[in-house]
Amino acid sequence: MSETQTPLFGSRAQIHVQATPAEVYAVVSDLARSGDWSPECLGGEWASGAPGAVGSVFRGENQRSEDVVSWAPVVRGKWTTHAEVVEAEAGRTFQWAMHNSSGVKQDSVWGFSIEAEGAGSLLTHHFRMGTATEGIVGITAEMDADAQQKFFAEWGEKVAGDLAETLQRVKPVIEKTA
Repeated sequence: MSETQTPLFGSRAQIHVQATPAEVYAVVSDLARSGDWSPECLGGEWASGAPGAVGSVFRGENQRSEDVVSWAPVVRGKWTTHAEVVEAEAGRTFQWAMHNSSGVKQDSVWGFSIEAEGAGSLLTHHFRMGTATEGIVGITAEMDADAQQKFFAEWGEKVAGDLAETLQRVKPVIEKTA
């Protein structure tokens, strides 16, 4: 998908952190610790490759509550994901793309971008889904156009809220580490 096309989902949230870009990166690129700040990811382990290196795959353990877009057939309870690091530039950016059930990278990328800002850093958490993932296709398969529109609106709000909540949770972790 071209970067100029409108993504199916796209959201970002920002926060100022009292730490250097290198200190911020050291925390947010440690996906095994993501359970310390993520509203859904409980943590996990590196399944292949060097931790945090481009091409490495992370196996995440996740949990979603029953009330998240409760009317839609989304995964609830605990489940596992696999994500491949697609960009890793120390002190600047860390991004990972979700795999489908066959282990193929999807056009669904989560990440953090970091910029020096004053005595600290501006941390941006972002998500972009260019085309529907295997999961989204399955969720919306039986929905009519109105239900799909409602789902995309509610799911977009959920993602935006998760990004902001993650930043509120990771900020003290980073600042304590720095």
